[in-house]
Amino acid sequence: MAGRVAVIGGGILGLAVARRIGQVDPAATVTVFEKEQDVARHQSGHNSGVAHAGLYYQPGSLKATLCRRGVALLKEYCAAHGIRYDECGKVVVAVDDSELGRLADIANRAQANGVPNTTMLDPHDLRRYEPHARGVAALHSPTTAIVDYPAVVRTLRDGVWDAGGSVRTGSEVVSVEERSDGVHLGLRVRGSARVAPNGTHATASRADGTVAAVSTVVGPFDLLIACAGLQSDQVAALTGEEPSPQIVPFRGDYWLLRPERLGLVRGLIYPVPDPRYPFLGIHLTRRVDGNVLVGPNAVLATAREGYTRLTVQGSELRRTLAWPGFRKMARQHWRTGAKEILRTASRHAFIAEARRYVPQLQAGDVVRGPSGVRAQAVARDGSLVDDFVLSIRGRIVHVRNAPSPAATASLAIAEHIVSKVVAEPAT
Repeated sequence: MAGRVAVIGGGILGLAVARRIGQVDPAATVTVFEKEQDVARHQSGHNSGVAHAGLYYQPGSLKATLCRRGVALLKEYCAAHGIRYDECGKVVVAVDDSELGRLADIANRAQANGVPNTTMLDPHDLRRYEPHARGVAALHSPTTAIVDYPAVVRTLRDGVWDAGGSVRTGSEVVSVEERSDGVHLGLRVRGSARVAPNGTHATASRADGTVAAVSTVVGPFDLLIACAGLQSDQVAALTGEEPSPQIVPFRGDYWLLRPERLGLVRGLIYPVPDPRYPFLGIHLTRRVDGNVLVGPNAVLATAREGYTRLTVQGSELRRTLAWPGFRKMARQHWRTGAKEILRTASRHAFIAEARRYVPQLQAGDVVRGPSGVRAQAVARDGSLVDDFVLSIRGRIVHVRNAPSPAATASLAIAEHIVSKVVAEPAT
């Protein structure tokens, strides 16, 4: 039995975990702590909105296994809750012969991972799916989809409420302490929590409420599961976990196609990714609202939650620069970093990269779009951690690395975590 469970993080993964606990053990009492005033304020609400089919991931890895399980669960969940889920399809385009070997590797991985109905396209077939795209070959994935992730997060939150759980927004966990009995955990929370207008409780409410100050130790809890995204290493440090891997934030900037140029893209047009990096490169992505994103780049963010170039958090930046893993990574990949900085500074350089796949695209066809920040885990040796990483120690679980496709896989990741720490009641 789960008993009293605290979940840190009000993004898609934290709320999926909270929902799953309620499914497995309806008698559990679940409280979600989110430091922002609403859910999905960071990675869950600042992504491209793609539901990945599982093309790229190493067969047998957690990413591959949980992405394939997760995308099926996500599609089912969206249908059940009336959330738009559009299988618009993706083409991964090789622009010259030097990329054909890597494209074939992706096709082999897709087959090994059980991605349905993928096909290799010649240049003529590519134009059938994306008339304005050009390349020597492409891999077509018809089941890759686009989805409204913030809507998914809101319904997950509602599901936690409906099951009797609490979602405390404006509540930042700043310490974790053992209770005197040596069995239970207490959380020190500071900030504010939205309360119902009648003042009867200090948890988030559907009704618009006031904001009340909170600075107290709450609990006791039998189990703590931290899904803190950009702050995952800092939250892990509260319970004495190892500093490696550490989160290095990478900002990704997007441009938006002007309305009159939306016809350049029907679905999703992706490059053949560089296998040295977990980033997929600049691509063109249709969204459920009809807009088309061009991007993202990947540059070091000067704040973990810095969605503009002008947002700087000195203490966070100093911590990143001081991390031995970052310095080793920077020495190894400085040339790639310099190219990303150039694209950030120059719209023409940015769009030139996307024009490799859609030659008709011009710098004047886009306007400034949104930005996101990716929580990239970097090990002490400078390696970019690619797979999902979980840390389970007694009654404490930390998600240490959950990059893309974590949103796609969130319901399956929740199943995976909960199966390890919550026993289903005997029937």
